Amino acid sequence: MSEQGSTLPRRQLGRYLREGRMQCNMTIAEAAALMEWSESKLQRLETGNAEKIRVLDIRELCRIYDFDDEFSAAVMGLAQQASVKSWWHEYDDIVPEGFNVYVGLEASARGLVSYQPDLIPGLMQTAEYARVLIGDYWPDAECDQIDRRVQLKTRRQSLLTRKRHPASLDVIVHETALRRVVGNPKVMAAQLRHVADMSTLPMIAVRVLPFSAGVPIGHSVGPFVILDFGRDGGNRPVEPTVVYLENFLGDLYLEKQAAVDRYRQAYQALQRSALDEASSRDLLRKAAKEYAT
Repeated sequence: MSEQGSTLPRRQLGRYLREGRMQCNMTIAEAAALMEWSESKLQRLETGNAEKIRVLDIRELCRIYDFDDEFSAAVMGLAQQASVKSWWHEYDDIVPEGFNVYVGLEASARGLVSYQPDLIPGLMQTAEYARVLIGDYWPDAECDQIDRRVQLKTRRQSLLTRKRHPASLDVIVHETALRRVVGNPKVMAAQLRHVADMSTLPMIAVRVLPFSAGVPIGHSVGPFVILDFGRDGGNRPVEPTVVYLENFLGDLYLEKQAAVDRYRQAYQALQRSALDEASSRDLLRKAAKEYAT
């Protein structure tokens, strides 16, 4: 497959294969021997640096690591996506809907910058708020399926609160998200108090973009997340920055520097028009009290 394609599917593929090998307690040498490969070839695959990826090889690794059918299909889908330039993950297409590619990417990030115009960000949602959204999105889902999705969403939040190397989160939430009722007033009061409390943590910054700010960049901007993956000893990015755009029909991942720069500029413009952190926290607590009365 062409080296000109997106590196993101290759990096994600490598992460899942590395995790699968480690769960089997295999060394690189042992897994490479089973594939009749050199250790360096498998290492390149696991680090997202393989120049050519054959789906047949990935299928065999899935068998060796005893992946289930859904996970195998998702991993092979990533292999097929390794040559595309802007990676579009459309649900139920190559990568199954139940396989949340973004979660794997998010877990590897060291810093997240996010704008949410309509809802509280997933990393800050309470279980009750998340349950309402998930239940509405999957109205025919069984209770246990909804429970699993809620647990996944709340587990993701450990990224921000873990003791070792917590990720940083810089988020702008439009006032719409504070005023739009998800569930009922009790759910909203608890949710807004939760965001206000989280905003006191040292690695988290929350700003509210008020209605009075109008349209800061002269154009509506949908939700986006900019993910950074840290820097090495030479102050070089460990991995390229990725912009994630969530859509009703699928997800778009942008890696070109021009696109990343454009979204950073948009965020900076929104930030200039948003309330400062202290005023944002006050507004969150005030809105929570209004719901509680």
